[in-house]
Amino acid sequence: MGRSGDRITLTGLSVFGRHGVFDHEREDGQTFLVDVVLHTDLSDAGSTDDLAKTIDYGAVAEAVVRVVGGEPHDLIESVAADVAELILTDFDIEAVEVTIHKPGAPIPHPFEDVAVTIHRFR
Repeated sequence: MGRSGDRITLTGLSVFGRHGVFDHEREDGQTFLVDVVLHTDLSDAGSTDDLAKTIDYGAVAEAVVRVVGGEPHDLIESVAADVAELILTDFDIEAVEVTIHKPGAPIPHPFEDVAVTIHRFR
């Protein structure tokens, strides 16, 4: 991914949203799980132990919650794209990987998870 190979990973952020193509998905909503991998050079942070030299993953989580918990989308693909775009805009990173899990997807068969993963680069 990134040139440095360094990354920060946020896994399993739980966010209530109203995404989906069916009316009941919009009305009832459901919990989505989000994984974010930030690719960035962490060498300065590692050598200086300076918080200002890294990415504030709490702020990343807040950005994810704003998108996933915000305006409904038909597709989790577009939710993931919006999350990635916001993160690339707001944070000094080389690349981002966003996975949106929809464990409550309307599938009439037993399953554990449905997920979409996208990669975006600066």
